[in-house]
Amino acid sequence: MKRSLTLGCAAIALAATCGTASAQKFDVMIGGDAYFEAGFVDQDRDQGLRTTEFRNRMRLVVTPTAKADNGLEYGARLRLRAVDNGTGGRTTDNDRAFIFVSGAFGTVQAGTINGLSDEYGVIGPNPDGVQGSPDGNWAAFYAATDRRGVSVGLPYVIGSLRTLESGDASTKVIYLSPSFSGFKLGAAYTPTEGSSNTNVNRVKRTSSNFRDMGEVQATYTGEFSGVSIEGSAAYQFGKADAPTNIEDLSSVHAGLNVGYAGFKLGGSYAYSGKSGYAKGSTGLDKQQVWLVGAQYTTGPLILAATYTDARGAVGLGLTGAANNARTHLWQAGVTYTVAPGLTTGLEYSYVDNKQGTLNNDANIIMWDTRFAF
Repeated sequence: MKRSLTLGCAAIALAATCGTASAQKFDVMIGGDAYFEAGFVDQDRDQGLRTTEFRNRMRLVVTPTAKADNGLEYGARLRLRAVDNGTGGRTTDNDRAFIFVSGAFGTVQAGTINGLSDEYGVIGPNPDGVQGSPDGNWAAFYAATDRRGVSVGLPYVIGSLRTLESGDASTKVIYLSPSFSGFKLGAAYTPTEGSSNTNVNRVKRTSSNFRDMGEVQATYTGEFSGVSIEGSAAYQFGKADAPTNIEDLSSVHAGLNVGYAGFKLGGSYAYSGKSGYAKGSTGLDKQQVWLVGAQYTTGPLILAATYTDARGAVGLGLTGAANNARTHLWQAGVTYTVAPGLTTGLEYSYVDNKQGTLNNDANIIMWDTRFAF
């Protein structure tokens, strides 16, 4: 439910392939979302750790848009986030800040935005019925390191169920084709991973990130006799931007969901091989993650369950079997819609995680309340 403010603006002329635009008024859409989460954690390695914790986040999205007489739609989007500064303190940042134009030629987005598969790729149904898991929120409550300093980390790929670096909100250009028979194609280019907004970084071989990243993706949505189908396939590539010998980025992702009469079944698979590994590394599994899930919606209730299997190093630029991790993740959840835009839910996750020869299994219970406007 968006709130629209109509603002008068000065005459703007925009040259386009389809003609010259005339003066327009802009619609400024203001929306956003907020959540509050309470977590209870029981894990193997918990010396000096509490079992309960809260967290919250709020995002505000501002989208000014206009439509010219020649049919060209154009505008911008800014998403502000109230988050922590990495040490438990408060801060506000942005993870979306881009301009866009849309017409018969498709859509072009330019600025700070996540990658194609992160924005539009299909993964299996989420156990909370809304968002967050299986690609995120439970991991915030999992403690990889206890007070003794013993670390049992998660595979790097568990934080990106699509292509390996699609969640990177760097400055990029994205093109999306018009939809034809349910199919849509997309392409994206990022000069430097981790460089966004007004930052300019032209130096090679100075970080453990990637540069000259490209991504292509095809998506499909359709419905046949009450059966809904949504799927996607993506490929991401890039050059290693590191001072040592690091493997280049090469990552693929595919996902498919099928729905009928309130039920949804689906899953996805991503394979990134040795992307970002130190060249010549041994003892590390090739990076891959797959999941299967089911979801059922009845009235205001959404019931869901998911299984996720992830393996690979706990980070990039690493070598040696001690950095190898494997995670089996079982999840189940229920979400209740209290009112339009307001949901509450309960989610259970069992994390069977191993790094090297060390185990750190965990039971995580989350109560989640969300508001979207």
